[in-house]
Parts: sequence; structure tokens; C-alpha cells
Amino acid sequence: MSSWRLSHALITIAMFGIGTPISGQAPSPADPAGSPSTRISAMDAAVRAGDFKQVTSILVSRQGRITYESYFDAGGAEERRNTRSVTKTVTAMLVGVAIQAGRLPGVQARVMSYFANMEPFANPDPRKRAITVEDFLTMSSLLECSDENEYSRGNEERMYLVEDWVRFTLDLPVKGFPDWMPKPEASPYGRAFSYCTAGVSTLGALLERATGESLDNFAHRSLFAPLGISGERWAHSPTGFAQGGGGLMLRSRDLLALGQLLLDHGRRDGRQILSQAWVTAMMTPHVRIDDERGDYGYLLWLPTFKVQGRSINAAGMYGNGGNKVVIIPALQMVIVITTTNYGVAHSHALSERLITDYILPAALATDSAP
Repeated sequence: MSSWRLSHALITIAMFGIGTPISGQAPSPADPAGSPSTRISAMDAAVRAGDFKQVTSILVSRQGRITYESYFDAGGAEERRNTRSVTKTVTAMLVGVAIQAGRLPGVQARVMSYFANMEPFANPDPRKRAITVEDFLTMSSLLECSDENEYSRGNEERMYLVEDWVRFTLDLPVKGFPDWMPKPEASPYGRAFSYCTAGVSTLGALLERATGESLDNFAHRSLFAPLGISGERWAHSPTGFAQGGGGLMLRSRDLLALGQLLLDHGRRDGRQILSQAWVTAMMTPHVRIDDERGDYGYLLWLPTFKVQGRSINAAGMYGNGGNKVVIIPALQMVIVITTTNYGVAHSHALSERLITDYILPAALATDSAP
């Protein structure tokens, strides 16, 4: 067994508060059918059997303590994994840091004003000039941009074919709203959701102009180093700026630290890295995605998990392939699931099954035990 992989007994004991901490010698717990340890052992076996395709790691913390940690690939704990659009939530955090530092006036800052030297842009429209940082944070700008529609002019796959990603984004036309699509004014929160990586990529470029330093340097100095994160690897655009929309490679424990930062209202070791007000803003609903997926905050999904008749509210950093960092305030829990299930059908549903069928039922069973 790898030195980075915990045994079944130690994992389940640590996760559910039975016996000594995971670093100590633990007794064998009673293990009745349906107990927390049985559920977690069953999850571990199912992942190793390939029932969830290519899951590479699962980590859980409760009350700031790592209680479950297992790796299912050869890379182990030191592997930097590409969790795709989980990067977007990191970009939202960095927007908050820039505002806190006075480098960005606020979420109502106009995007195009930061790229005046690149004008003119195609499809001029006063509504484009009114696009704000908040519009990109909430995936609700009026640009015709949807990664969920292969025919969209702003689909990210089209962006990757050109050199200048900022110009690609700001050249896009304003989208139309046919009768079967809800207009922003008729939608909850007054916004219409449209998942757009190009907007977040442009937001990363905007941060470079606002802060006067590269996004990767700004991120390391102001966010990663205070969290003890090192060796991160960013993807970059053809013109050289760090890609705020995806591709950032981090260790699974780094992802856990980012989730814990949100759970702890922006504090780490007594230091306020993100303002509490910004964390609250990130985790507040700003736009309705749809009836199935619920609401969206600042580059943060806000799902509700249904488990054993309970509705459990969460916040999630999501990436292609079912990569997830899930924050559950009511349980003081952070869950990290990394995968390489890129292009696998229903990959997010696979990862959510790990949460709803195994992790949350085990936690709830522990909390309700006498």
C-alpha cells in the first residue's frame, strides 16, 4: 500500500470520529451493516472496481481536519491534477482579493474599459459597453456565448482556435432571446444564465491589467502562498496570460485548502485571506441556472443534495469530468473528488453519487449516533 493511501480501517475510524486520530494506532470498530465504516469501505471498493470510471482521488475534511484521503491513480498526494473549470472559482477568489487590495473598484467595474487600447471591437453595442465584472462572475453577460451549445459563436472550443482570446470574447455579438428562452428581466435575480468560459478567461486577463502583475504571480502571492500551496501549474493563452477559465493544476490537498477557506469565511490560521463579505457574496445566489441545477453564485455552483429525506445545501467548485470541491456548511465538511472522466457521459452525476450514496449518508449516520 502506498504511504499516501490510508487503510480502510484508519479511513473510516478517522472520518467518523471513532477511536484515535488517523496518525495513531486505531482499534477495530464494530461494523454493522449500513454503518459509516461499511459505507466508506463499499465506496472504496466500488471506485477501485471502476464503477465510477476514472476517479483519481477522494478527500474529506470535517471541522478543518482531514478525515478521509485516498488516491486511486499512480500520482498519489503530490500529483498536480487538471481539474478544468474548478479554476473558475479560483478566479472569483482572486477578484475578491483584488477588490480588497484596492486594485479593482468593485464588481460593477466595466469590463471593456480595461481593454480600451484594443478597440474597436466587432459588433459594437452600448449593451456590450455596460458589461460588468459581475456579469462574468455570474455567467450572465449578454454576449452570445454558451459552452453548452455547440452552435454558439462564443463556445469555448471556437475560442481555442484563435490566438487572441480577449478579442474573441469582446468581438461577440449581443445574444437574442427567442420566445422559448426566459429574458433576464423575467428570470429570478434578473439575470439569464449562460455558461461561458470565454468570459472568465477575459476576466483573468482583466485582473492582470487591474493588478499590474501576471495572474499566476498575483494568485501565488495573495492566495496560494498563504494557504501553503506551491508548485501550481497554470494553462496559458496563446498571447501569454494565465487562463482563468480552466486548466489550473493543483494537488488534491490544495483543492481541499481552497474549499476550507470558503467554509471558514476566508480565514486561515488567524489571517483573513479573503474578506468575509466576499465569501458571502460568492456563496449567495445571483442567477438561476435551471430548475434541475438550482442557483449559481460568483463562479460557484449552489446545489442542494437530497439524502435520506433531507435537503443539504452546498457550494461547489466544478470542473469537466466530474471534478468537484464541495463545501457543506451545515456539516462543516469539504469534499474533494478528482477524476479524469473527461468526455464521459453524466460524469458529474457519477461524482454526485459518491456524495449522495456514500459520503453524506455515512456522515449523517455518525452525527445521529448516540
